[in-house]
Amino acid sequence: MTMNKRGLVCIVAGVVLLLSALGLSGYNIIDERQAGENVEKAYEQLRVYALEPGELELPEGLIPAYQVEPEVEMSMVEIDGHYYVGYVSLPTLDLELPVMSEWSYPNMKIAPCRYWGSVYLNNMVICAHNYVNHFGRLDGIAIGDPVTFTDVDGNVFQYQVSELLQLWPNQTFEMVKGNDWDLTLFTCTPSGRQRLTVRCVLAEDTPS
Repeated sequence: MTMNKRGLVCIVAGVVLLLSALGLSGYNIIDERQAGENVEKAYEQLRVYALEPGELELPEGLIPAYQVEPEVEMSMVEIDGHYYVGYVSLPTLDLELPVMSEWSYPNMKIAPCRYWGSVYLNNMVICAHNYVNHFGRLDGIAIGDPVTFTDVDGNVFQYQVSELLQLWPNQTFEMVKGNDWDLTLFTCTPSGRQRLTVRCVLAEDTPS
């Protein structure tokens, strides 16, 4: 009788664990679907408010302000109470994603975020969740692939992937510092234990 009770307890515990796992899986699916809808909506609105490349015509002889003063703050566009600095394009993955000005966990539920730096200073770091419609396919990118960032003023910065690596969550210094990369993209690995990191250099600086 005692063994039967123990067996019943084990069965009940197993069922509870199974239901919990199914519930968590269902939540993740809904969460990811919502994130995909959020980023698509934000991108569409950003393209409405941001300038198209070449749309801002400067008088002859003048150059963009960021080239004179790279420390200038990046321009931003407000959409639904959130601020965006531009969008990143990953042609290999058929992705174009808006990039928020500042990162936070709530912001990352909507779109990739600027984690550090500035595109004008050639040290910007962009982070995103590993949702399939965010950076979830970043492991499909390869060295030499093109990456483009377009700011809200229509300035276009073209890069090529130069290095792929994985960093631990506590390697913050290694993530944001380094003179060999002009742009960094990162997201969690599927296990969540490490950060899949993509280092990029300006295309004009890439050896042919």
